[in-house]
Amino acid sequence: MIKNTAFLAALTVFLLAAWLAGELSFLARYKVTLFRQHGFAIAIGALLVFFNLFGVYYASARWLFLRDTGRKLQHMDRQLGTPDAVLDDLGERFEP
Repeated sequence: MIKNTAFLAALTVFLLAAWLAGELSFLARYKVTLFRQHGFAIAIGALLVFFNLFGVYYASARWLFLRDTGRKLQHMDRQLGTPDAVLDDLGERFEP
């Protein structure tokens, strides 16, 4: 899940940077000066946007995909604890 959310956040930052580059094309002739004087601040800003997007995407993925995990695991634990477990080979390995 971490890989997917990091990829999604990086893709969003890349698309945002591409959109901004298109919108700020009038600054193209000053790009050397801008990156020399403000490159570090731009990189820090992009990194902060990435981390914030990563946090939002990770929290939403956990909320969407892991919301019923406890209930499902509790059901599996109860099922393995019965003497006539459907999964008899796993029932012997796990003790209730």
